[in-house]
Amino acid sequence: MAKTFAKRVSKRKRKSVDLTSGLDLSILKLTDEKLLRGAELEKVKLKDIVVRKQVRTKFNDESIMELADNIRENGLIQPLVLHREGDKFVLICGERRFRAMSTIKEMKEAPCFILENKTDEELMAIQFSENSAREALHYIDQADSILAYQKTTGASERKIQAALGVSKSEVHRCLLIGKLPKTVKEAAKKFNIEKYVLLEWQKVTNPKLKARIKKKILSGDLIKRAELKSLISKEPLSKTSRSKKGGKLPKATAFLKGNIQDQMESLDYQTKLELKELLEKSLN
Repeated sequence: MAKTFAKRVSKRKRKSVDLTSGLDLSILKLTDEKLLRGAELEKVKLKDIVVRKQVRTKFNDESIMELADNIRENGLIQPLVLHREGDKFVLICGERRFRAMSTIKEMKEAPCFILENKTDEELMAIQFSENSAREALHYIDQADSILAYQKTTGASERKIQAALGVSKSEVHRCLLIGKLPKTVKEAAKKFNIEKYVLLEWQKVTNPKLKARIKKKILSGDLIKRAELKSLISKEPLSKTSRSKKGGKLPKATAFLKGNIQDQMESLDYQTKLELKELLEKSLN
């Protein structure tokens, strides 16, 4: 029996597919009004609030103390956001405020918006959006949170982009950074290393060079992208790239057999020009 197919539909008449249809759209593109829709405002004792792993992991102690002074003087203007889980209240948004209030001895409770019956996926989206909107996240925290979101939801990069409002290229970079060794990410936060240092270090194929760069990253001796490029440009050609007769530039055909692009990235400008001339001569 012959198969039957649906009639062809023009692009203009095709129905668009909502990539976030499995999520609660009222919380994805965050504004306070949407976030707090359906939440109840209650006073909750600070000792009853449970703090789990948050999106933001880097805090400035000085800014926390300044915030505490402000709260002591003016009270808490923006309530915390909690999620009720049984008889517990889990902190979702406002860890900086919570930390600041915890330093104030006379402050025992705080006004909080209580959310209920939210999925882990929805809560992660709220945390990410709230932290991104209020204060710039460190790129390591952003990367870790997006990677955690992907692991929890199994979402593709396109779906993450739609759900969290982050560009696809940034999602891709975050997933790469999120998978880096923990020691490297901790060093990046400690020494404020530029994120492109980590991304370009990840691409290095020479094991010895990669290990040497990692050592500099962990010690805080390599912070800027320009410093990494300078280090790579000074790296001599590997033994396999040299001529057997004493260090001359390799023949063009030898480069064509391998990954020429990767080989040339680590060479200085003059060497690249000489290689280009060799290539042109060999191909003519």
